Formats: sequence, structure tokens, C-alpha cells
Amino acid sequence: MRITNNMLISNMVRYIGNNLFRMEKYQRQLATGKKIQYPSDDPIVASRALKLRTDVSEIEQFQRNVEDAMSWMEYTEKALESIGDVLQRARELAVQGANGTYSAEETQKIMDEIEQLKNHIIHTANAAYAGRYIFSGFQTDKRLMNDDGTFAIEVSNSEEIKFEVGIGDSINVNVLGGDLFNSGADVGAGEVGTAPPGSMIDVFNRLIAGLQSGDNTAVGDLLNEIDEQFNNVMRVRADVGARLNRLELTSNRLENDYLNFSKLMSKNEDADLAETIINLKNEENVYRASLAGGARIIQPTLIDFLR
Repeated sequence: MRITNNMLISNMVRYIGNNLFRMEKYQRQLATGKKIQYPSDDPIVASRALKLRTDVSEIEQFQRNVEDAMSWMEYTEKALESIGDVLQRARELAVQGANGTYSAEETQKIMDEIEQLKNHIIHTANAAYAGRYIFSGFQTDKRLMNDDGTFAIEVSNSEEIKFEVGIGDSINVNVLGGDLFNSGADVGAGEVGTAPPGSMIDVFNRLIAGLQSGDNTAVGDLLNEIDEQFNNVMRVRADVGARLNRLELTSNRLENDYLNFSKLMSKNEDADLAETIINLKNEENVYRASLAGGARIIQPTLIDFLR
């Protein structure tokens, strides 16, 4: 087989191009810090990278869900704390109103304060987090109570709002209005002024009526009911606290998972800079040698033979 000058030049250009491609590969790894840029570079690494990236994305979403759930429940816990304080103050005022030693003017002041406490509970029942009413079950766009303390919507105790905080793991974040304000019973809506109020508001209404009529015995009899309402609030608050503790544990687990999967993803994708630099210098030397060899091949001309 006769080796022609064109064959030498063609092979030389192809080999130099291959050397340049390998050098560019390591230059790209050094610039991006990644082993591969395209799936064809290493299909196994690319496949594993897609799986790990998916896992990390899921963990990040679960972390956002946990943060939102914790914010919702912390806001709810503050509302429950406020309601508990109101009931404690209402009990103190009921004790004062039941002893029968206060003048009509002093009794009126007690009534006025209890009325304000009742309004505060109604306002708290309509508390909203990020534009969503926290005690209204699934109907987060509607407030729970009317201004007179009657329920504005129907809420079943099965209307639990759940956040997904892990694969196959979810937690309900809401407290239902019936469980808190109606002693655990479902609530039903009616026209303002006609529907019966929840049991908590009913205690305040009867307390005000007893003070207004001067029936000290009736006021004293309501102390046990106030205690029952307070105990119910503490029960609900304890449940919220338990769920918050679980979210704290879940948040810690997700943080550890995120670190572990990010480390695995880094090991799978990131290039070893020291090794990459060595390979780059090696390919650069090969490329320079191929250029020098090529220059020697295409150097001879007719003039060179006439010297």
C-alpha cells in the first residue's frame, strides 16, 4: 500500500483533533467542577446523578412543607395560649361576680370586661395564617364565627389538613373549630342570631346573663363549665405541642438526609480537581507533541529539496 502525503496529513489532522477533544474535556471538567456534561460522557454516572438529584429535590420540598406546617402550628399554638389566658381571666371575674358583694357599678364593669373577653375569643376563632383561617377545616377561605359568636360555616371533625413531610408520611396541621369551641362536637352554620353558639361562647353568654340579672348562684355554677372549657383548650394545646415536637424531629431528620444525599451527589458528580489538572497537563503535552510531529510531517516542500 502506497502512503501518500494526503493520507499523512489527513491522519495527522484527525489525531490532533482527537487529542484536542480530550484536552477540551478536562478543561471543561476543570471549569465546571463536574465529571460529565452530557449523559453520553458516562451513562452510569448520569443515571445515578438523576436519581440523586430527584431525591435531593424531594427532600427540599419536604423541608419547605415542614417549615410551612411548623409556622401554621406555631401560630395556632399562640392562638390557643391566648384563649387559655382569656378563660383564666374569665374564671377570676366569675369568682368575683359570684360572691354578691359588688355594687351594681362594679358588676357592670365585670360584665363589660367579660364581654370584651368574649369578643376576643370570637376574633381569635377567626384567626388566619397566610390568608387561611386556621380553625375552619377545609374552608380556609371562610371565617369560622359570626360577630355574635354563632358558627358561620359547617365544619366536620374529619376535615384534617395534612402536609406531606416524607415519603408516605403526612401530618395534620389544623385544629378544628368544633373540637376547640364546641367541646369536640361538629359545628353547623345558621343565620346570624338564630343558630346556637358553640359551648365556649355559650358559657360567656350565660355568664353575662347571670351577672346582668344578679343571679350569683348561676354565675358560681358556671365555674365548673369554665374549668371544663379550659381543660379542653389544654388538651387541644397538648396535641398541637406533640405534633410540633414530631415536626421538629422530622425537620432534623430531613436536614441529615439532605446533607447525606448532597454528599453522595457531590461524590458522584464532582470532578477530582487534582486528578483533572494532572490529566489536563498530560493531554496538553500529548497535544503539543502531536502538533510538533505534524509540523515535521508537513514541513518538506520542493524548496526544501532544492537546498
